[in-house]
Amino acid sequence: MQVITKIKVFLGSFLVLCIFNSCKNEANTETSTSSNVEAQKSNKKQGQAFLKNDEAQPTVLDIAIGSKDHTTLVVAVQAAELENALVNAGPLMVFAPTNAAFDALPEGTVENLLKPENKASLANILQYHVTPGKYSKDFLKKFKKLGQANNQDVQVEVKGDDVFIGGAKIIASVPCGNGIVHVVDKVILPPPSE
Repeated sequence: MQVITKIKVFLGSFLVLCIFNSCKNEANTETSTSSNVEAQKSNKKQGQAFLKNDEAQPTVLDIAIGSKDHTTLVVAVQAAELENALVNAGPLMVFAPTNAAFDALPEGTVENLLKPENKASLANILQYHVTPGKYSKDFLKKFKKLGQANNQDVQVEVKGDDVFIGGAKIIASVPCGNGIVHVVDKVILPPPSE
């Protein structure tokens, strides 16, 4: 009887070992497959801006991408590779020039800024349109200037009920998940660096 019990224990142990080994091999296969998928994804742009989340509130970048009046701004943000900065937790205020505002710049300005060799200049201009906070147009009336993301200040002016940021008039405001987009009628150009 003891021999039969020992054989049962041995067979049971062997069976458990086989099952364990089989599970371990499946886990290795899944890890290998997962690594291959990650390697393929690494060829794509990375960061928060490129993750899809159908449940979150739109970010300032989502608002710009969804606006037919801001296609030039979106192209500029992509050329400067600032997408991830516009989806961070914020809060951010983005003063978003319309396509018409970009069209009002001297001929060839936008095309020149979009060249790869001018990426730093383009990023500086775009960062001059971003400041920390989530202030309504009315609340902005309390400020004389704002500190922008490019470490320069921009002037705030109030004329009647209108608010101007660096000479650009706020014509609409759209709150979003990580801040607020203030649509402006001009491209705000930073003063020359000292």
